[in-house]
Amino acid sequence: MKLCVMVSALEQNVSEMPRNMKLKSDAVIVNQCAQDDEQELSYAGKRILVINRSERGVGRSRNLAMDNARGDVGLFADDDIVYEDDYEARIIQAFRHRPSADILLFNVRVNPERRTYWNEKTKRVRWYNCGRYPTFCAAVKLDKIREAGVRFSHLFGGGAPYSNGEDSLFFMDCIKKGLKIYAVSAVIGTERSRKSTWFKGYDEKFFYDRGVLFSFLYGKWAKLWALRFALVKRKVMCKDIAPAKALKLMNEGIDKGRTLCRE
Repeated sequence: MKLCVMVSALEQNVSEMPRNMKLKSDAVIVNQCAQDDEQELSYAGKRILVINRSERGVGRSRNLAMDNARGDVGLFADDDIVYEDDYEARIIQAFRHRPSADILLFNVRVNPERRTYWNEKTKRVRWYNCGRYPTFCAAVKLDKIREAGVRFSHLFGGGAPYSNGEDSLFFMDCIKKGLKIYAVSAVIGTERSRKSTWFKGYDEKFFYDRGVLFSFLYGKWAKLWALRFALVKRKVMCKDIAPAKALKLMNEGIDKGRTLCRE
């Protein structure tokens, strides 16, 4: 099995990225910047395809990286991940141990305040808990993803009209298409600390956008999930905006999302 790292980057010096990320496998780097061109680099004997694009949106960049990835397994990545020396071996070994898996979700160390998951053991990921996982922890069998025709949304994530959520939608669509997702305990890298390109705090836009996302994720059950979210997250996310107002904003977002779903 051959691995290709699929990196979504924003205005980076791509010549330094393979060293900074400690890449030891082939890679496709889609760099959102002010130009439109392509180049091929070599690092540690591996092929690094760089695609510079002026258009914005993390969903667009991830789709472009998938389209250009070569190999059997594609690992989604952000430009601030530093990989373990043997990350490729760990990923390939995990797929060999679980041949029925189409997607594996690995551990990546992040700052405690950003941590939404940590896999202690191997387990199946279902529709009701796939929203915990970021895209950069996922490795996919490229032929299975392409056969299923799953793509990232252009509506959600950094550089898109609505805040994060493109990863949750992607995993949900994979599950709906019958792809099998497992979370595994292997650690493959560490996220470097930096300021988020999209998160501006738990403000009105955050809750409104969360409602739009819930309409896509949960359909007719979206408002129940919004109520649950407001109750469960109130101590962390509702310090500046009261839970009742947060719920109202999410419900408004859900109504907007339902109009988008019909378009």
